[in-house]
Amino acid sequence: MKFIIGIGGVTNGGKTTLTNRLVKTIPNCCVVHQDDFFKKPDQIEVGEDGFRQWDVISAMDMEAMVNTVKGWQENPVKFARSHGVSLSPEVEISDSEEGIHILIVEGFLIYNYKPLIDIYDKCFYISIPYEECKRRRSDLIGYVSAVQGHTHSLTPPACSMATRWRTTVTE
Repeated sequence: MKFIIGIGGVTNGGKTTLTNRLVKTIPNCCVVHQDDFFKKPDQIEVGEDGFRQWDVISAMDMEAMVNTVKGWQENPVKFARSHGVSLSPEVEISDSEEGIHILIVEGFLIYNYKPLIDIYDKCFYISIPYEECKRRRSDLIGYVSAVQGHTHSLTPPACSMATRWRTTVTE
């Protein structure tokens, strides 16, 4: 049996932290992080403010992300092994897809791309207060917008999504 769980939410809201803890706890659980699908910097649009627009769907290679999810759907055991995920003893012994296999798809725009919308068996959306989002984002060491001094100009669009998405579970 295969389950795909979506964990979406504002940037710096705790999605990756939660996902990584779940993956360590749940057997036969893999993850696809949306952050792994950013395009190269020279492919990112530059906004009117002169900065690259990292917080928009066009900054992602969403087709590659969908293909990665499809790879898991086709063979979760092979996917897990190729990504260094430990499998439960019964799956390792039988070398089959029997048992429960879980894929967590995690990212800040995972619910904004139509080809991904219908794949989720369960969806969660993490929101945090705007000020907390802004603080976390500006505290990041090495974060491009913080280094370039325009954290505030990028933070409100990403964090204000929390205001629009008051529901924490999207079904």
